[in-house]
Amino acid sequence: MTWFENVILSVVEGITEFLPVSSTGHLMLTREWLGMKSDENATFIIAIQFGAILSVLSLYWKRITGPGIKHLYPVLFISFLPAAVFGLLFDDILDELLKAPWIAGINLVVFGVVLLFIEKIFPEGEKQIDDLSFKDALWVGLFQCLAILLPGVSRSASGIAGGLYSKLSRKAATEFSFLLALPTLSAAAGYKLLKDIDNLNQSQLIEIGWGSLFSFITALIAVKFFVGYVQKFGFKLFGYYRIAIGGIFLIWYYS
Repeated sequence: MTWFENVILSVVEGITEFLPVSSTGHLMLTREWLGMKSDENATFIIAIQFGAILSVLSLYWKRITGPGIKHLYPVLFISFLPAAVFGLLFDDILDELLKAPWIAGINLVVFGVVLLFIEKIFPEGEKQIDDLSFKDALWVGLFQCLAILLPGVSRSASGIAGGLYSKLSRKAATEFSFLLALPTLSAAAGYKLLKDIDNLNQSQLIEIGWGSLFSFITALIAVKFFVGYVQKFGFKLFGYYRIAIGGIFLIWYYS
């Protein structure tokens, strides 16, 4: 991998991981545009999520260590369980889906349309994270599984949709999706590294280290921007963006 490819992929990961635009879909499309093979650097792309994880840890450190953790941790665990089960059951299938960028392109468009109407489908509630019941948490986790099974859906968007379905406010639904990323992304990245660690050389591990740093910095900026923007304006802009970028890619891919 060249330095240019490392920086581009890492920045794309950091910017898109917590926005409702699908980091997996963008990385698949970016890899295709860079002329990389569909299965090239698969471990790198999953492992650099550690940078994004660290950005949420640093921004929400007080939330995950302060008052309320006795309720926060159980609901996060319940929300995480469906992703863990589906991820293990369909791991081989998911690896194959990640080799088909056209699937991500279609899902970017389809679920971009959904995002335009998400707040009409699931009107914003007034609940905060501390108000989530275990049943609510399970629903958020089940919604998140859409992103695991369908590349291009967006883990963030599906988690937010689950939060809105559970009557969370926009901000609470958004922040819970960030917090849910901690166990979800840690498990995915950790599992992939453990699975492939024997096949990684020192150079590849250094690439992952630099990539994680780049994704950490860009994810910090993206998270701060997204929370403020969503509170004021909602999700429509991201729906239009998804439709545009997915449509452009599909036209380019099939031309």
